[in-house]
Amino acid sequence: MIGFMGGSGIYDALPLENVREEDVTTPFGDPSAPVTVGELAGEEVAFLPRHGRNHQFSPTEVPYRANIHALKQVGVERVLSSNAVGSLREDLPPQTLVVPDQTFDRTKHREPTFFGDGLVSHMEFAEPYCPHMADHLVESGEAADADVEQGGTYVCIEGPQYSTKAESEFYKAQGWDVIGMTTIPEAKLAREAELCYATITGVTDWGVWKGETDDRLAEVLENAAANEEAIKAIVEHAVRTLPDERDCDCGSALEGTLNTPAEAVPDETRERLDLLVDGYL
Repeated sequence: MIGFMGGSGIYDALPLENVREEDVTTPFGDPSAPVTVGELAGEEVAFLPRHGRNHQFSPTEVPYRANIHALKQVGVERVLSSNAVGSLREDLPPQTLVVPDQTFDRTKHREPTFFGDGLVSHMEFAEPYCPHMADHLVESGEAADADVEQGGTYVCIEGPQYSTKAESEFYKAQGWDVIGMTTIPEAKLAREAELCYATITGVTDWGVWKGETDDRLAEVLENAAANEEAIKAIVEHAVRTLPDERDCDCGSALEGTLNTPAEAVPDETRERLDLLVDGYL
């Protein structure tokens, strides 16, 4: 099953058939909304609106652990994501699409891991996005006649406020490419859950380094809506053409990462993490 994490506008535009809703309860609380499952070209697709159906969760409040765990519970193995981002480059204007291959974490108040409470995992995260999935998104962009920038660093800030000018100028000076608020800890949790994960980002505005605007939110929403059609076409093509086999190591990412002897793991922790660590303890 393929998962999609993004805005409700993309889901509404996908031609899904045999749609059903699954109310999923996880050991990490309730996800942002019930998981909507449907069929596209014979493939099952599970959709979760990251911020909730009414955009009621701020970037900090999104129940990231519950969302990723819920997708794994319903049988998802690969996750496509979309994010609205600001541009840190002159040559990436609004309505540009970018598939990043790196991220820089500037979040402060989010749970970045499923682990703890007596079970420690040191997860490899040098390549934060599944290269197989990222390449497939870029190829799908080309097939959909969309102009997609391949690669780049997504700096993820806490939000919900935009950056200060000093922060924005710093991020730009590092040579980073886009700035947003939601790829972390989503990408980290997907790796811990052994799910392939890649995102296509839509540039909605210039970063604060470019100067102030009269109404930044209105600009962001307008450009996000304009990006939706291209992202929808790319996601639809990606789902239709995704190879059956996973050509990556994401499915065994936990192997060799658990640093706590099995006999020392508390029963409560083992039960909570059973879906993730079954077979490793």
